[in-house]
Amino acid sequence: MSKLLKDIMRTSIDNEFYSPYPEAYKPGKTKYIVVFGTVISGIGKGILTGSLGKLLKYKGFSIAPIKFDGYLNQDAGTLNPYRHGEVFVLDDGTESDMDLGTYERFLDINLTKDNYITNGKLFQEILNKERKGDYLGRDVQVIPHVTGEIKLFLRKLAVKSKSDIVLFEIGGTVGDLESMFCIEAVRQLMYEEGKENVCTIAVTYIMEPAFLGEQKSKAAQLGIKSLLSSGIQPDIIACRSKNEATEKVRQKISMYSNVELGNVIALPDVESIYLVPEMIRKTGIAESVMNKLKLNSKLSKKSEDGKWQEWSKLTNRIRSPKNKVVIGMFGKYTALKDSYASIIKALEHAGANLDAAVEIKWIETTAIEEGKITPEEALIGINGALIAPGFGKRGTEGKIECINHIREKNIPYLGICYGMQMAIIEFARNVCGLKDANSTEIADDTKNPVIDILPEQKKIEGLGGNMRLGSKNIFIKKGTKAFELYGKKEIIKERFRHRYEVNPEYIPILEKKGMVFSGKHPDYDIMQIMELPEKKFFVGSQFHPEFTSRLLFPNPLYLGFVKAALESKMQ
Repeated sequence: MSKLLKDIMRTSIDNEFYSPYPEAYKPGKTKYIVVFGTVISGIGKGILTGSLGKLLKYKGFSIAPIKFDGYLNQDAGTLNPYRHGEVFVLDDGTESDMDLGTYERFLDINLTKDNYITNGKLFQEILNKERKGDYLGRDVQVIPHVTGEIKLFLRKLAVKSKSDIVLFEIGGTVGDLESMFCIEAVRQLMYEEGKENVCTIAVTYIMEPAFLGEQKSKAAQLGIKSLLSSGIQPDIIACRSKNEATEKVRQKISMYSNVELGNVIALPDVESIYLVPEMIRKTGIAESVMNKLKLNSKLSKKSEDGKWQEWSKLTNRIRSPKNKVVIGMFGKYTALKDSYASIIKALEHAGANLDAAVEIKWIETTAIEEGKITPEEALIGINGALIAPGFGKRGTEGKIECINHIREKNIPYLGICYGMQMAIIEFARNVCGLKDANSTEIADDTKNPVIDILPEQKKIEGLGGNMRLGSKNIFIKKGTKAFELYGKKEIIKERFRHRYEVNPEYIPILEKKGMVFSGKHPDYDIMQIMELPEKKFFVGSQFHPEFTSRLLFPNPLYLGFVKAALESKMQ
């Protein structure tokens, strides 16, 4: 350890060079990999981060990923899916960016609030400390306090996770005002931890305008220049592009970024994100990272290759499936597919394990309400129907109309969260004879509120983080479809994100007409899974099973649903 680092570690919170170290932190024990983005956002930093984490995990290293988002929201809970994509819910109830879902799916780990930070969360922590007097009368500044807090967050994760490597993705694009101090914190981290303990990766974009018919690297060069001007020399550059970056382009990037050509890798588009880990494995990026961080693989090549065999078996099925099944996706955010990112992935997981490609037919339910298409037209060519989660009134009557036709035609059905609630409403209206049945979220004056707000939610004001969130126990009723799908387990865990539930007053009425509540709260009359046993597959879940689905371990509800759709197609 350098004398400078020892001096910094001894500094107090009021020191000019405030750089706190958590108790038990040992510099050099944990390595850091930082992923930046240049040129444009949305180029796949999260996929690269998750894929690299997988490569390193298969070499025997423990990985702790973390994402920084520059917005001032404390979390992703109130963000509009149209603007930001899906809100991903972690085990502890943290509402996070969808990239954390990517990390969990690639690394097969469950993350917490410690793996996600926003500017809002960061500033709130700083302001709380200031109000408590923790800064001992000092004026609180971006440097050293904001940068110091970012480094503290990273180091706390290193201590708490006991990981070999902290994998840090900075959201947005280099040059964004909201991430500038985060980039500065990384520069300081490199200086304090030592060059051999921090590896930096810049993900850039190679443009290929159709009217030119060739790749252009100037925007990428300028993006890297912006990173260099921040005092950060990237160790590796990943070139995202539609087609594989040419040797000429990579040479230009290498020359103007001071990165040797072998560490300028090409990342072209592929048909599935699950093909990315194997693709980047061939580039030698994991070995480049390990060389920079002076790490040796903890597993033999034989053990590493063995871990890839099962993964490759499934990715080969994604490339060349034996069968195909068409799933109708009914929702109101279909214009932005990222709104349903985890659902799409869960369907892909199930399909790969059943050796079938899952094709999604998108149905905007507001179009049904507006008479642009009929439910009969919407159902043409589908083998299974999934009513997606949502909220609010828009599109609900379109969903209910479609569910009526799905149920009567005995099409395999899966309803997620709001989708389960819509199925309850449809059944109450058309089977139980409660013609005005509705949810109080949609019509607070309904005479038959079969869906009502959770009792503990009625007195809560505001929107952020006030739902029933995170992983909860579910009691599964023996002899039901759910019991069979979950391997005859009586207690399971799944993740929730909701305010409304099945009104307990109407449960006897629904059950009398044949509805079975196969999953419920272990202690209270909160219904969490419903099914219609006389149908091929008609299941609704109040929770979000897509959040726990992985390629190697598909969620049982999605696996059962896609299997039923395949069987229905074959009949």
